[in-house]
Amino acid sequence: MADSIEFWFDPSCPWAWVTSRWMDEVAEARQLDVTWSVMSLAVLNEDKDVSDEYQAFFPRALKYTRLVQAAQELHGQESVRALYAALGALIHPGGQTDPDEVIPAALAEVGLPAAFAAYADSDEFDVAMRLSHFEGIRRVGHEVGTPIIAVGDVAFFGPVMSPAPTGAQALALWDAVVVAAAFDGFFELKRSRTHEPIFAPLPPRPAVQPAAYQPAANQPASN
Repeated sequence: MADSIEFWFDPSCPWAWVTSRWMDEVAEARQLDVTWSVMSLAVLNEDKDVSDEYQAFFPRALKYTRLVQAAQELHGQESVRALYAALGALIHPGGQTDPDEVIPAALAEVGLPAAFAAYADSDEFDVAMRLSHFEGIRRVGHEVGTPIIAVGDVAFFGPVMSPAPTGAQALALWDAVVVAAAFDGFFELKRSRTHEPIFAPLPPRPAVQPAAYQPAANQPASN
């Protein structure tokens, strides 16, 4: 059960980013098969009464979610993981807020063509994106956010952490999650957050060769 993991994320969420760095380290150490799936803070809050400031954030967040979903549809899981890593590093520890700067830089890093940026403003894969989002919500229940992880057949919101643990501590936390997932009656363990997300320095990542990606047969569609 613990070898099959699905991780739902919104690229704009700093808490999901921190958890994803932990998930990456655990997956490598324990040779876990992780499926990376998008969810959307914009979709999650589309029927909720939120502040004007938070509402203004959603169009930017939606661009990144649409871009990653397009990568999933046209290039598969490896491109999702690579593109999320590139976007997240620029948005979160990098502190960049302008998608017109973030998206071209992330695409260049993972070897996708500059024209792929058009998918950030396209609704072509919105149905698939929403299906991915609601599958995560279906698995874990309502009144949750991002990230969501599924360990086999059991899904949880979180874990929410800051900073991401590393080494033996990262593996110990993972083992605790697996134990919790094995107990059908376990539902919730929570306390209030006492500080903002802390982003540890990122180790250098090996370059992704553009040859790993095949040009899409179809062109980006406009809204």
